[in-house]
Amino acid sequence: MLARGFAYWRRRPGLMLLGLVPAVIVALVLLGGLITLAAFLPGLTDALTPFADGWPSVWATVIRITIGTALVGAALVLVAISFTALTLLIGEPFYERTWRAVEADHGDDRLDAAYGFWRSVGDALSLFGRGILIALLALVLGFIPVVGGVVSAVVGVTLTGWVVADELSSRALSARGLDATARRALRRGHRARVLGFGVATQLCFLVPLGAVASMPAAVAGSTLLARSLLDPSPVRETQ
Repeated sequence: MLARGFAYWRRRPGLMLLGLVPAVIVALVLLGGLITLAAFLPGLTDALTPFADGWPSVWATVIRITIGTALVGAALVLVAISFTALTLLIGEPFYERTWRAVEADHGDDRLDAAYGFWRSVGDALSLFGRGILIALLALVLGFIPVVGGVVSAVVGVTLTGWVVADELSSRALSARGLDATARRALRRGHRARVLGFGVATQLCFLVPLGAVASMPAAVAGSTLLARSLLDPSPVRETQ
């Protein structure tokens, strides 16, 4: 579904370009945060490990690298969630046009349910809260000796992918009258499809500049995902 979302760069280039505006703004702000973290990371890890000052230098370095890696991993999880939440909030008028255009291309141009600004704010706060929990889990897992970095990355990407897919597909599903409980049940009935879309989107977000280029495609792709969850037949390809 994400690949089909990217196809909208060819079909609706003007609409997709509009979707870059909020993505670029949010990406620049979050990039500044990551640069700040990188600048203060050595001092931060030293401050968190005063107990290692008297250790042999090798072991002190190992523990500080482990903690630094865990902090970076947790920060990346939080940044990914924050990017999605803030971009959807700021860019709601842009992305509403995107998902409605996808619906119109597939014959559903009479969906009148408006998502609303305050609903978007509530969703953004909920998404950010879940992101904090995932980031904390990734941080704790990152402390596991030897395999902590890998385990933290896998769990972080998987859980983040799920909540990102949840949030992105909410617009198209809500427009059809599905409340949160119904949407949750629908996604759980198609876990592999939802998780596959979410993880693919999350991996694109981790590529440098990938988040900016992928966000409009993710909105389009999530609309196709929502349609596929409701209709067991393959989503019809449009030209």
